[in-house]
Amino acid sequence: MITSKDIIEKTGISRATLNNYIRMGLLPRPLVKGAESEDETARRIGYFPDSVLGDIERIQRLKREGASMEEIARQWSDVRPIRPLETEKRRREDGPDLEPVPARKEEPPVEAGQLKLTIEDIKIPAYLINPNYQVEWINPEAEEQVFNTRLSKVVNLEARNIFKVFFNWEFHEHLENWKDLVAFHLGVLKAKFPDLAIDRLYEGMGDREIQLLEELDVEAVDRPDQQFNSRPLTLVGRDGSRFIFQIYAMFFREGVFFTYVPVGEEAPDVMEFLSCRRTVINELLKRRMPALVNLCVLVADLQDSVKICAELMPGEYFELINGLWRTVSELFEKYNGISGKHAGDGVLYYFIQKPGTNYLMDAMNCALEVREQISRFSHEWRLRKGWLNDLYLNIGLNEGQEFFGTIRSSASIEFTALGDSINYAGRLSDLARFGAIWTTKGLINKLDQEEQERIRFGVHRREGDREIFIENSFIRVSDLLRGQDKPLGKFQDIATLPITEIMGWHN
Repeated sequence: MITSKDIIEKTGISRATLNNYIRMGLLPRPLVKGAESEDETARRIGYFPDSVLGDIERIQRLKREGASMEEIARQWSDVRPIRPLETEKRRREDGPDLEPVPARKEEPPVEAGQLKLTIEDIKIPAYLINPNYQVEWINPEAEEQVFNTRLSKVVNLEARNIFKVFFNWEFHEHLENWKDLVAFHLGVLKAKFPDLAIDRLYEGMGDREIQLLEELDVEAVDRPDQQFNSRPLTLVGRDGSRFIFQIYAMFFREGVFFTYVPVGEEAPDVMEFLSCRRTVINELLKRRMPALVNLCVLVADLQDSVKICAELMPGEYFELINGLWRTVSELFEKYNGISGKHAGDGVLYYFIQKPGTNYLMDAMNCALEVREQISRFSHEWRLRKGWLNDLYLNIGLNEGQEFFGTIRSSASIEFTALGDSINYAGRLSDLARFGAIWTTKGLINKLDQEEQERIRFGVHRREGDREIFIENSFIRVSDLLRGQDKPLGKFQDIATLPITEIMGWHN
């Protein structure tokens, strides 16, 4: 047996080169044990078979002949497997003082929830790209080894678009063959998202970027039912470093999860973890990076829910509530709403700005259709019960730029946004009565002229004994309550907020 220190002295290679040969599978992993000599400064030393000296000599000869490390690794895997250092024969030949390697016990298949490994334990490059091609989660290894950028510190979600990242100068300065990585991602994402359009990958794309991506465009992988897509890829650094990875792309409804396994480096725990799809995606969703996004918030509360609960048997009340939310849930899905946490008999949905969608009009149209659906649902229950109660969902809409992310609870993953935009939408829902939809002047001002003309909005005002509707107008909350002889109370924080009521669509 020969120590790593002796190998370095006899061959002249550095310790980093030795570690790289091991990682690439050119040399076997060492057996580690305590130092045999008191002269040794290290308490534990790696021991290799004597034959590695000949292996290193052959590697160096191939390098002198012009072969790249990638070619050498390919030749190595073609001609012989990596020798297991810990075989019984090797232990008998090299002495009894080495610690025996215990035989691996056969274990039953790992179920979700039984895994010891978590996302945070993965020490190889890994990241999740969502359906909008944005990086939702990334580990430090990927930031350093792949992108040379601290993406976890980027709060603007659009700035985390993977193709924007690919055109950052830090990425180009880091990797010599960066185009190979772009082409690989383009192919994988086209396989997952067949509607991917190169000229609409992100806002502000230049002609040069579009032309380059079109040149790198590859045919979509013709295996849509596959859970994995993988291929070997060498990352060539500008500093001359070369790292060979087997890149795995794992498809989920929520996006594509990429992991980079160094060739020659066994990662059974990682592969075992990746085989439990539900556990993987739940771990990723729990750790989504918060992002500063433009959003619209819809809060809807059931009017007089306490009174309705008192008038129904418990089972019937739950039937009504569950039926009501089933009635409107498809509408929120239709308009790309994301459910958030709401206390009481109500709902909260976020509409996030995304490429190719109109999040403000989505929220507006959703609110109007919800009101129509609730009217029909209310009529069905009046016929069923023969009662005089009408069911109303009072809705508040507001827009803003807020931090959006997830909060982990013991049983679920909850999406949430932080900021006044959400609080104001809740206040407007409290203010509304009889199924009214209130929104802010700020939201209306963000609609273009054509969109404003499609929506009928304004304020009801009293003039003597009659009520008139003034279209395309606003009112401060304090003035609205004063006209109704109501105190500000809990609406003090939005007293000066100009608001308007959404009545419907113009014909």
